[in-house]
Amino acid sequence: MSETYAVVAKDLWKVYETAKLKVEALRGVSLSIRKGEMVAVMGPSGCGKTTLLNCLSGIDSPTSGTVLIDGEDITRMYDDLRSTYRAKKMGFVFQFYNLIPVLNAVENVELPLLLSGVPPSEARKRALKMLKLVGLKGWEEHTPSELSGGQRQRVTLARALVNEPSIVWADEPTGDLDRKSAGEVLELMVDLNRRLKTTFLIVTHDRWVAGKTHRVIHMRDGRIIKEERVMETEG
Repeated sequence: MSETYAVVAKDLWKVYETAKLKVEALRGVSLSIRKGEMVAVMGPSGCGKTTLLNCLSGIDSPTSGTVLIDGEDITRMYDDLRSTYRAKKMGFVFQFYNLIPVLNAVENVELPLLLSGVPPSEARKRALKMLKLVGLKGWEEHTPSELSGGQRQRVTLARALVNEPSIVWADEPTGDLDRKSAGEVLELMVDLNRRLKTTFLIVTHDRWVAGKTHRVIHMRDGRIIKEERVMETEG
């Protein structure tokens, strides 16, 4: 199964408890994502979409259940090992970019490689190549403040993909963009998925965004209530 699936999650529960309150953010969620698949997760605010992304990616730990990434159970990893695994095997795209303001575009993109121990010359070479791939050749020396919102999200995409991850997790990746820029970034993600065969999981509230993926998972009250096929994966 690990040869076919990038992600396999089984019976995930996430419970937040205080002295007076118990909230079941995830309630027995199971899902599989094929390698090279582009999947959207939709649902109303508070339904558990971001909690699911955080537990699948190892940012947070489920209360119970298992998550396999390329066949490896990340729920059994110690925090330090899981952080290292995340840096080497995963990419992240968030709504508000999370770029480092004092670094230029190429420095932001190469940072994950440097933190993973890639030699600086090799990291710079790969970062420049990725910026070219996302359409930012000529913008390498510009800082985030000198870029448009769409360009910043392209830098974020380049940073997410530079380590050739098993999967890219995207949480509302077009949520802070105008419709034109959002369309350009979304089409770029679709193109990169097609060309690089990179697996994407996209959390979104936008039906238009979800319509560009292969499959949509609908959540409500911490559960998956239905799935629908949008487009067939290639290959």
